[in-house]
Amino acid sequence: MTDRVAAVDCGTNSIRLLIADVLGDGRLADVHREMRIVRLGQGVDATGALAPEAIERTRVALADYAALMREAGVGRVRMVATSATRDAANREDFFAMARAELGTVVPGAEAEVITGDEEARLSFRGAIGELASAAGPFVVVDLGGGSTELVFGDSAGVQAAFSADIGCVRITERCLPGNPPTAEQVGAAREFAAERLTEAFARVPVEGAHTWVGVAGTMTTIAAVALDLPEYDSERVHLTRLGLNDLRAVCDRLIGMTHDERAALGPMHPGRVDVIGGGAVIAEVLADELSRRAGISELVVSEHDILDGIALSIA
Repeated sequence: MTDRVAAVDCGTNSIRLLIADVLGDGRLADVHREMRIVRLGQGVDATGALAPEAIERTRVALADYAALMREAGVGRVRMVATSATRDAANREDFFAMARAELGTVVPGAEAEVITGDEEARLSFRGAIGELASAAGPFVVVDLGGGSTELVFGDSAGVQAAFSADIGCVRITERCLPGNPPTAEQVGAAREFAAERLTEAFARVPVEGAHTWVGVAGTMTTIAAVALDLPEYDSERVHLTRLGLNDLRAVCDRLIGMTHDERAALGPMHPGRVDVIGGGAVIAEVLADELSRRAGISELVVSEHDILDGIALSIA
């Protein structure tokens, strides 16, 4: 009998689903993979609470995901909730909603808040799964909506990890109100990103890394724009290699665009239009630091990330 599992990753900007079969060798075979932008972290940086309308958007998506899981015959499910829910004053409203929806698939299932360290380890496990061990040591960067995880390790596992309090939604809300942002706003955003990443680089010994792997929506969108895709294509994006000069050129372009210009890009998800510029600022700061500290000359973009790590953790 097939062992079918489901993983749900609920971040600050998006909620994602993976339904997969566990193969005999412990690898996963995708059955269904889906992402929706729900902006759960809308305004949470300023108010300290999850907006009721953001919880409702997330509930609608999760109810649809639960229906897909029931239809697929999922036997086990794990849902993790990351940065936006860690400190929200009304976090129990969110968890009660998630319990109600997940319970229709597996009685007693509920969302869990994971630490930044576990988030980093799950991302690392998912990201390096298809890469040759000889390409290590790796530094995996999961650039999310509210936080950015840096993880250093090799095929034997994680050696160091840190979750920095910076992401594409957080930096956009705090630093980039312009359309397009002014040079002063971009400069302030760079300073903010560099400041928030200082401790990450102090705690994670990236100097020993040979390969930089980037995961999550900002990284995959940058790759899709760099490839000039007419529409988003995960198979084309997966394991794309971008030289850092090409990466910086794409990031500069995205940062300098108006909202309408970004929205007109073929592979741009509507929910990323407002925050991709902030993500691009963080990506550039990361590129500069990894080039300087480790001599890294390219970024490998992976479609496999924390979602795959979550599924593997219950496989």
